[in-house]
Amino acid sequence: MSAQGNVIPIIHWSLRSSCLTEDPELFFPVTFEGPGRAQYERAKAVCHRCPVRLRCLEYALSTHQMYGVWGGTSPDERRAAMSASRRGVR
Repeated sequence: MSAQGNVIPIIHWSLRSSCLTEDPELFFPVTFEGPGRAQYERAKAVCHRCPVRLRCLEYALSTHQMYGVWGGTSPDERRAAMSASRRGVR
């Protein structure tokens, strides 16, 4: 891709994510119950202030991410969204 002979770099959306400055383990709680629930809520708070949250969620859904918090959602929430999408529910 170029503009007037200059190369325009394609910046991957993840380079703008809020989670880059966080401990990656925050986004992969062992469980979403008990103490893991608080960890999930902290991760979700990072996601909600992220400028690329929807791109992240799209990526997680399209690549069937089974673990961790992606785009502010848990694995169960993503499974429910995919199931609703297959049924045509919005």
